[in-house]
Amino acid sequence: MNERILEVKNVSFSYGPIQALDHVNFHVERGEIVALLGANGAGKTTILKNISGLLRPSKGEIFYKNEDISKVDAEKIVEKQLIQVPEHRQVFSTMTVQDNLYLGAYHHHKKTGKKEITRDIERVFELFPILEERKEQLGGTLSGGQQQMLAIARAVMAKPELLLLDEPSLGLAPLIVKEVLQYVKKLNEDFGVTVLLIEQNVAASLKIADRGYVMSHGSIVKEGTSIDLLNDKEVKEAFLGHTIT
Repeated sequence: MNERILEVKNVSFSYGPIQALDHVNFHVERGEIVALLGANGAGKTTILKNISGLLRPSKGEIFYKNEDISKVDAEKIVEKQLIQVPEHRQVFSTMTVQDNLYLGAYHHHKKTGKKEITRDIERVFELFPILEERKEQLGGTLSGGQQQMLAIARAVMAKPELLLLDEPSLGLAPLIVKEVLQYVKKLNEDFGVTVLLIEQNVAASLKIADRGYVMSHGSIVKEGTSIDLLNDKEVKEAFLGHTIT
C-alpha cells in the first residue's frame, strides 16, 4: 500500500450559518496528482484553506504525513512543506520576479543557506525559462500566464512535499492553460512533488491527474481514477458539456 501523505477525515466547516463542508473524506498518496472537481460553491477552496491552516475545521481531522494538522497554524504548516498556491495567483506585484522567488524560500532560508537557494532558483528557471528572461521585471507587469508560473515557481522555492493548487488556469487563454498544466505534470514527475489540484478545466486536469474526487454542496459525491471520471456519464454531463443518450 502506498503512503498516504494527506488524509482528510470527516471534516466539516461553516461560515456562520452556512454549512460549507459536510463530513468531507478523501486522501492523497505520495507521488500522485489528485484532482478535486466541482461547481463553484461546492467547497473546494474551503477545503484547501482548511488543509493549509487558513481556516480551522469545526469537526473532523486532517492528517499530513500521519500528523493531525487541523489545529496547526498556517505558518507552521508551511514549515512542514505543505504549500498552497492560492486562487488569483497573488504574486507580489511591486517586487521583481527574482525577489518573489527568494520570498518563497523565506521559511527555510536560514537553514538552507544562500548557495542552495541560488541553486533552487536556477532549477526553477530551468522549469520556467520565461521567468529567467523576466527575472528583473516587476511581478505585477507580467502577463496572467507568467504570473501563474511565478506563483507556482514561488511555491516550489518553499520545497513542497505536497502542493495545493487552486484554479491555476483561472482567466487564462486555452493554450496557456495547457502549458501551465504541463508544468504541473513536470513538477510531479521531475521534482517529485505530490499535487492536490482544483481546476475549472475538468478535462485538462483529469488528463494529468491520477485520480479525482467530485464535490457537491460541501461533500464528496464521487471518486475514481481519472479515466473512470472522464468516462463517467454524470461527470460528462455536469462538467464536460456532453449529453449522453
